[in-house]
Amino acid sequence: MKNIMKSLAAIAILTLISCGGKEEKKNEGIQIGQKPAATETPKEEPASTEKPSETVDLTNKGVGPIKSLELPATIDDAMAAKGAELFKTNCTACHKADKKFIGPAPKGILERRTPEWIMNMIMDPEGMTKNDPLAHALLLEFNGSPMANQHMTEEQSRAILEYFRTL
Repeated sequence: MKNIMKSLAAIAILTLISCGGKEEKKNEGIQIGQKPAATETPKEEPASTEKPSETVDLTNKGVGPIKSLELPATIDDAMAAKGAELFKTNCTACHKADKKFIGPAPKGILERRTPEWIMNMIMDPEGMTKNDPLAHALLLEFNGSPMANQHMTEEQSRAILEYFRTL
């Protein structure tokens, strides 16, 4: 019995010794569930006190099919009503007419942006955020929440723009 106890003690000691003392090698590669380590320093944004949503730029027409648009002096009430319905159906999940929500409020947008820029943004938000510096800055201001592409036609976008004129 004494020999069995000595043998078990020896096996236990050998097991403990064999488990310890190894150094783990750090795996520098990408593993499933891990993000790669950043190798570049992030680009610093220029310090500005004005938010992109408050920036007034009445010269930028944006990137897209709308190159020139003259708005009539009077509002087309029928078109504005159609635009209001389109806005309610497609946009209110992210935009509130008169206050910041997930996206910026459209109230007063025509005092800060050209009609062409607005329509190009409605029609192709991905292209605008990719190719227009102001649209990209807005994306960053609103926590990287991209505007959903609702695949609006030029006619629908123009109706929404007419609704914005009533706000």
